[in-house]
Amino acid sequence: QVQLVESGGGSVQAGGSLRLSCAASGYRYRSYCVGWFRQAPGKEREGVAIITSDGITTTYADSVKGRFTISRDNAKNTLYLQMNSLKPEDTAMYYCAARDGYCTLEVLRYNYWGQGTQVTVSS
Repeated sequence: QVQLVESGGGSVQAGGSLRLSCAASGYRYRSYCVGWFRQAPGKEREGVAIITSDGITTTYADSVKGRFTISRDNAKNTLYLQMNSLKPEDTAMYYCAARDGYCTLEVLRYNYWGQGTQVTVSS
């Protein structure tokens, strides 16, 4: 079992930055693939960025490449998402998630989810 709690969301103008955090509990967290996902109103949840258990390999959705950076600190059981050059289309509820298995951006593969943190970007 893994429990996940996101924080760091808020409202920002286009071009601004935010840093999301996801605090995890559960002794197996460090062995899990973890990632960030988002869901905008009226749209399906989508993968944003994922990172392997060792923190070495990352994968990004095309829409955020070059602007977002995912990282994890396994000593602190914490996952991060640094979001720069934010656009109005980045507005969504952002969730962190974890799975015991290979890393993928596929939403349905993830077993554990946080409650989400809202990010709103105004033009």
